[in-house]
Amino acid sequence: MFWMELQLQGLLQLTLKKLNFDSMINELDTIALKVDLPEHHLKTGDIGTVVLIYNNGEAFEVEFVAADGNTVTLKTLKADMIRPAIGSKEILHLREIE
Repeated sequence: MFWMELQLQGLLQLTLKKLNFDSMINELDTIALKVDLPEHHLKTGDIGTVVLIYNNGEAFEVEFVAADGNTVTLKTLKADMIRPAIGSKEILHLREIE
């Protein structure tokens, strides 16, 4: 029985990895922008928070805030425009909004 459970667990992990669920973005996750959006004063690398997920991760509603906590913009973004901001080799920095 234990052996079968291990096999099923391994199969499930492999399936989830194939479907890319291991890097899935969830509500309230911190993300980094992968593109510049000058019309919203956003640049690649800016940090936001996912507040809603549309169509199983095809798009995300993301809030970007200034250092004082005020919202800069709330924007719907396609999945390929953002990435999880979880890198241990990354550092956050401040910049002035133009």
